[in-house]
Amino acid sequence: MTRAHSSEIIDINARTEMMLAGNLHVRNLDDVLIARLKRRAARHGRSTEAEHREILRQALACDDEPSFDKLAADLRELTKRRKQTPSEILLREGRDER
Repeated sequence: MTRAHSSEIIDINARTEMMLAGNLHVRNLDDVLIARLKRRAARHGRSTEAEHREILRQALACDDEPSFDKLAADLRELTKRRKQTPSEILLREGRDER
């Protein structure tokens, strides 16, 4: 799979996720936190659920997602000291096991 092909798949998945409305269930919240969320929602004239969505939207609005190239570079940096087995050896071993 080429890098361009991988990038296309990521783009398609991201667009698909945007089209589908998702649900998020948050469990084990502190009662004080829930009460604060309800008060904040009331101040803004929203339901608690709408306020929760707005908080998430604002928190993630400025959170830039790294590019595929950046993620790949980070992974290479993290694994550069590890012993790497060339893919042709892994493929050969896999064929030999059959």
